[in-house]
Amino acid sequence: MLEPIKAWIRRQTFSPYGWKGDFVNWTAAASHAGTYDDPGILEKVKSATLQVIQGKAAYERDSVLFYETRYNWPLLSAILWAALQQQGRIRVADFGGALGSTYFQHKKFLDTLSDLHWNSVEQPHFVASGNAIVSDRRLRFFNSLDQLIAEEGRPDILILSCVLPYLESPFSFLESVMPYAFPYILIDNTYFNGENRNRITVQRVPPSIYPASYPCWFLNFSEVKNCFQKNYDILSVHQNESVIFLDGKRIPYQGLLAKKKP
Repeated sequence: MLEPIKAWIRRQTFSPYGWKGDFVNWTAAASHAGTYDDPGILEKVKSATLQVIQGKAAYERDSVLFYETRYNWPLLSAILWAALQQQGRIRVADFGGALGSTYFQHKKFLDTLSDLHWNSVEQPHFVASGNAIVSDRRLRFFNSLDQLIAEEGRPDILILSCVLPYLESPFSFLESVMPYAFPYILIDNTYFNGENRNRITVQRVPPSIYPASYPCWFLNFSEVKNCFQKNYDILSVHQNESVIFLDGKRIPYQGLLAKKKP
């Protein structure tokens, strides 16, 4: 049994795709990569999302279609628990939420809530497409947290699902959201560095998904948790099902749920 696993790890290690390099800064990594705002990415995500809406697939993630739903239980339980504190009502800010990937994946359970507003904060071209072809009374799209708060009020929970690694300054971003005083912040499905440091790599996406590459962080999980100490209590830390391999080392996806201090 171990030999097939070892062979799979070797293939991941020597494949031209996946996470590569150890760059001195974001600019150096960016010089070896493309960007996430490539319009071709939106077109593939939009096409996949429309198939989900039409009932041809259960959900999509990064334009990849899934025909049988696999629920992200740590994320779903955190949302439902937070809603339970408010009699089944919750307003969600899904930062980097694409065209509602997480919403559609968990819609069966989210539909049981008495009052749900799911708001995806994304790049302008995603927002324009989302509001044109996807939005409904529960799902809307915004260019920024400030726009969302101005139009909808402060959300009850901020979801950061595998988004911190793709921000040029993730720690500055975390610092910037603290004044919003979201009652809950959920970091989910995010890979972190197994070493006691922050590392910058380049992710090269297999062309079977879409041809793209972009710089990304492997952050120190302890340092991320420390960002919450002053303003939040960390209620739970969890591991997700997904794993990747970096330099042959197994890296699990992880997350945490934080609650605003009184």
